Amino acid sequence: MSGHSKWHTIKHKKGAADAKRGKIFTRIIKELTVAARGGGGDPDMNPRLRTIVAEAKSVNMPADNIKRAIQRGTGELPGVSYDEITYEGYGPGGAAVIVETLTDNKNRTVGEIRHTLAKFGGNLAAENSVAWMFDKKGYIVVDKAKASEDTLMAAAIDAGADDMRDDGEAWEVVSAPEAFQKVLEAIKALGVEPDAAEIAFLPQNYVKLEGKPAQQMIRLMEALEENEDSKKVWSNADIEEKEIEASLA
Repeated sequence: MSGHSKWHTIKHKKGAADAKRGKIFTRIIKELTVAARGGGGDPDMNPRLRTIVAEAKSVNMPADNIKRAIQRGTGELPGVSYDEITYEGYGPGGAAVIVETLTDNKNRTVGEIRHTLAKFGGNLAAENSVAWMFDKKGYIVVDKAKASEDTLMAAAIDAGADDMRDDGEAWEVVSAPEAFQKVLEAIKALGVEPDAAEIAFLPQNYVKLEGKPAQQMIRLMEALEENEDSKKVWSNADIEEKEIEASLA
């Protein structure tokens, strides 16, 4: 891996462990319900739902689970109503943190997020206090072994992508959020299955962390991601590869 050791790169390495904990199913079920509630239960007419259904299938979620989650969103089945809330804060060394959540209890969630940040040397901040440091973008990661640079770039740019970056082991395709679905479909049309595909908060600049602050930051981000209400966690922390490998050991 070259360039910045971004948290969204680190967490891809931890994906297998996350899947074993089963949390990914819980998150996807919530997202299916919210997407169906907001845009209807037909994936062909609801791009956000279509993306989440594809993610659900990629992790082998049973079709019945997907169907029931969508039906709870459309009101065909009774179910819990979730709110989408984004929290902002700071971690060790002044690194910025954004936590996207899906919750049925706002008071519980904000209390847990605040406690977790404080436990690992951070603090909860006011709305828009760190969001300005990030750009909301469509973000697709493709392992280099799956596609050549020229082929992938041509398909992505033609579909509306803004940029394609070399991150060492993988290509990162970046687009405006509204172009994300079209770019994703163009990449899949090549017969390429991305390693990650999501609407992401990408940092404009990075805060370099080493030693104790780096280890604290990794533990903080893990704890935030393990929260039952968290959907996605983002940070502008730049952490050395040796620190990441130590945390994975």
